[in-house]
Amino acid sequence: MLAQTHDSYELAAQEDRCSPRTKLTIPAQLRASGGRAFQTVVHDLSISGFSCAAISRMREGQLCWITLPGLESLQAEVVWWDSSIVGCAFSELLSPIVHDNILQRYSPSTVYRSTL
Repeated sequence: MLAQTHDSYELAAQEDRCSPRTKLTIPAQLRASGGRAFQTVVHDLSISGFSCAAISRMREGQLCWITLPGLESLQAEVVWWDSSIVGCAFSELLSPIVHDNILQRYSPSTVYRSTL
């Protein structure tokens, strides 16, 4: 079963290279397996993965959980780490509806207006 799970991560990682990625800025929390959650910023997002800031080195294959605003934690696997940026593949593809809602909320072209 473990090998099958690992294969699905590899597939998601390969899928990530083909899925359209959107550059954006989303405040989130990231927790590596066995570690404490920390605040991060997601820099790009696709239905199969994301990249975000990481305060310490993360190893390829390491499990982690990302919590985006308004969503439950999503499990992912580290695919790469470079200069405090980590790239991860979701263990299950993100729903296109959820993905589109996130893009609507955090798209760089979105104008935020004060309610004051």
